[in-house]
Amino acid sequence: MANGWFNGLPPVFNSDKLLQSSPLIHPSSQLLEFILNFSCPDRAGLVRTVSNWLFDEGCNIIDSDQFRDSSSGRFFMRVHFNGGDNSRGGLSESFTNIAIANEMSWELWSTDEKPEVLIMVSKQDHCLIDLLYRNKNKELPINIPLVVSNHRDTYSLTAAEGIDFLHLSTDDKPAMERQLIAEIERRKIDFIVLARYMQILGPNICNLLPGRIINIHHSFLPGFKGARPYRQAFDRGVKLIGATAHYVTSDLDEGPIIEQGIERVDHRMDTKQLSAVGRDIERIVLAKAVRYQAEHRILLNGNRTVVFQ
Repeated sequence: MANGWFNGLPPVFNSDKLLQSSPLIHPSSQLLEFILNFSCPDRAGLVRTVSNWLFDEGCNIIDSDQFRDSSSGRFFMRVHFNGGDNSRGGLSESFTNIAIANEMSWELWSTDEKPEVLIMVSKQDHCLIDLLYRNKNKELPINIPLVVSNHRDTYSLTAAEGIDFLHLSTDDKPAMERQLIAEIERRKIDFIVLARYMQILGPNICNLLPGRIINIHHSFLPGFKGARPYRQAFDRGVKLIGATAHYVTSDLDEGPIIEQGIERVDHRMDTKQLSAVGRDIERIVLAKAVRYQAEHRILLNGNRTVVFQ
């Protein structure tokens, strides 16, 4: 059937009952853990201010990282901490005055709340397969409630994992985007992963989730645009192949870069071999970007990102 649901095979696993192997989750701890991210104009005493607040609230730092951007004069910080007996709401309330006083853009998360991730894919399934495997193997702290595609090729892969699959034809783009937005809102999706989804998302989708849509593509851009980029690369005799994961904006392939990877190639490789190398890099780079997003390691810095690895 044209735009319809494929209901599934019994789930291979129940992700709600699995303990992820992410460093954010510590099985031995009975206390809630949190992550605080913020950016603000740089000034003296910011680290001390945050540390004192954590001490006053009875919290204990597990790890932290910070960065000062000299070009913008902004300070960025990520703190992962044990929250003691505190709730997320209570901590947010007590931190608000500090944030206002220091002109902070900030967010606070509990690590026991895994983000809801929608994956979009077309016919090339290598990135989807990799993400499903890593999630099943407890390498990514995410829930995947839905896979959306403009083709039906990946239905069986998705159904085998007990994940809903939705085929959305792009023949009527406005209708397709209205249905996609409805699913995003109904399922409370935290971010979207374009796992080789070969369609352009319109501004309504991009503006709905700024900094929360991740795309993966080869790193030849702005060279070798259009179809058959690896054929173009072969014809030019490239020596490096790479992949880039970036945020999606209404400017095509111009969003802030999250992660990149490269591999050296040589004259002995044909187009098929170059494509295989490219697929391997795309899998690794996209998985890293998804993990960074899920673990709240990325802060936007204009058209760039600060990634606390």
